[in-house]
Amino acid sequence: MSYEYFTSRVRSAAESAGRDPDQVTVVAVSKTISVDEIMTVYDQGHRDFGENRAQEMAEKAPNLPNDIRWHFVGALQSRKARIVRPLAALLHSMDRKSLANAWLKGPGHPPPVLAQVNVGGEDQKSGLALSEVAAGVEWMVELGMDVRGLMAIPPIPRHPEDSRPYFEELRRIRDLVSQDHPSVRELSMGMTDDFEVAIGEGASIIRVGRAIFGPRKATGA
Repeated sequence: MSYEYFTSRVRSAAESAGRDPDQVTVVAVSKTISVDEIMTVYDQGHRDFGENRAQEMAEKAPNLPNDIRWHFVGALQSRKARIVRPLAALLHSMDRKSLANAWLKGPGHPPPVLAQVNVGGEDQKSGLALSEVAAGVEWMVELGMDVRGLMAIPPIPRHPEDSRPYFEELRRIRDLVSQDHPSVRELSMGMTDDFEVAIGEGASIIRVGRAIFGPRKATGA
């Protein structure tokens, strides 16, 4: 899929939902992708890129233009928060107090965060349980973090429509939480297999890798 075709699908999905395509931020997830390949997308005007490994972000960022907005989209170990904090424009995976305390360490105010929600209740995934989201956002705010919204990774869908109930639920919870915390507006949801459904359900951020860069490179991990 070419970058132009992908962006046309994003525009079509937004317009079909009666939304302005500019309301949707596309994070090009560049894990395992080389600096040269990232630059190819950058040269087409893209500025939001995402990584899910602290070391990979730390190695790439200094070799790329400094106007890139880096998103950390994976589970982050507390001890590696010091690596990501100076580089990230947004952390998508805040979910526990140990990480929050590590994120708050350092000069100045830390970058904003999204509260990660385990919307499918899957044991192997990080994130706040659905019943914990309101309380989770509350302690994040009380600790002094700038919480901009919610993020979720639903169960892997066999068909794009399989993700819709999870996106609907995340939007519902966001709407409830934002009554007490108006800054909680963002919905980071939707990936290569279901981003059009996510946009239809109000995603303000989608995290897409394969649809932009093609199949992942083997890493041996």
